[in-house]
Amino acid sequence: PYRRMHVNGDLRLDLGGWASGGFLANSIVEGTAGLTTGQQWFTRNSELGGWTGGNWNRTFVGTSGTPATAWPDAPTTTVEYTPVIRDKPFLVIDDDDTFSVFVPSLVKKTRGVSWKGGNEPGARIPIGDFHIAFPGKDDAESINSALAAGKHLLFTPGIYTLDGAIRVRRPGTVVMGMGFATLVPETGEAAIVTDDVPGITISSLMVDAGPRRSPVLIQVGDVDSRTDHSKNPTTLHDVFCRVGGAVPGSAGACVVVNSNDVIIDHAWLWRADHGAGAEWDVNRAKNGLVVNGDDVTIYGLFNEHFQEYQTVWNGERGRVYFYQSEIPYDPPSHEAWRPGSRGGYASYRVAGHVRVHEAHGLGVYSFFGVHQERNPDVRLRSAIEVPETKDVRINHVSTFSGRSGGIDHPINGRGEATNVGETKFFDGLDPDSRR
Repeated sequence: PYRRMHVNGDLRLDLGGWASGGFLANSIVEGTAGLTTGQQWFTRNSELGGWTGGNWNRTFVGTSGTPATAWPDAPTTTVEYTPVIRDKPFLVIDDDDTFSVFVPSLVKKTRGVSWKGGNEPGARIPIGDFHIAFPGKDDAESINSALAAGKHLLFTPGIYTLDGAIRVRRPGTVVMGMGFATLVPETGEAAIVTDDVPGITISSLMVDAGPRRSPVLIQVGDVDSRTDHSKNPTTLHDVFCRVGGAVPGSAGACVVVNSNDVIIDHAWLWRADHGAGAEWDVNRAKNGLVVNGDDVTIYGLFNEHFQEYQTVWNGERGRVYFYQSEIPYDPPSHEAWRPGSRGGYASYRVAGHVRVHEAHGLGVYSFFGVHQERNPDVRLRSAIEVPETKDVRINHVSTFSGRSGGIDHPINGRGEATNVGETKFFDGLDPDSRR
């Protein structure tokens, strides 16, 4: 993630070779920003002198200096305003060498950077109000004790093995990492569980699934969450989860959101396709993200390789701005992955009871058989499954297929098939397309 930067010139976001994509937010680039080979890119609340390049999916929200929406000739999605955001907290040092953490205020319908002019609304929390955690010194018990005593939580860089879940119960608690501090739950519990309370912030953390299967790695709110948190939502920023890759592990889901009004500002959820334990029967994981709460908004969702639905959305009035997803590389056979006659697990699934939902700039890609013998018969019927009601809107979908197999349709059995070596673009579903 590239945040809060003022670039007095051009910004090149890849080096000309293979590049997957990334996230830019709350930054000014006086020159031209852009890509050459990058598959996809997401930019939020920035001011650009111009933009160049990008292949399959580039999405801009609340940003100036962008290309105009052009689909599919130059696959670009632009949304004029960011509907609601609380920007990521960050460490501050004053002139007298005193540290604090600045937590920006919640803002609505914004465009451009939050810090221009130096009068950004927000609050400073003295560093003395934080429990500063160190790997090898702190465990779940010491951290939970500090949280229960009213402290916020700052993880210094390193790997934290946990024998229990970190439980965040107090409204307004800030939990933040430095250097992507990494949490590893080792006893089959979650890494972080929050109560259904307002204003929690979780940022800059990596969670690695541990050797005993955790039902979930990060859980926001309990299953009975019903409270309206629209005035002070919980926010997650730059939260990454891995199942395998670094260490062998398994989980039911990476992130489950039960609370209402949650904002996720960049998440990468990854069932490993390479590295430690990256085998179909070893790093088991059903879903990357499950959303049960209402009015949840996500900016920059990267979610890939899980063994069933990558994203399951059960809540009402959800919003997603940019989605990148590779379905699993490694089903050992057609029968091992496709659930009966359903035609494979869609990457992005909105439950049939949902009546209002919107998503902008989605890319779903297949690379069946990358790390095994070719499986030409493994195919996905629909990359996206949603209810076809008048207030469910999917705007701009790209699909790509490599290696073997392919994707039969972008949405709900509609649109052209994507076969090996092909990229296809689909405008999406909205009321006008359902006449």
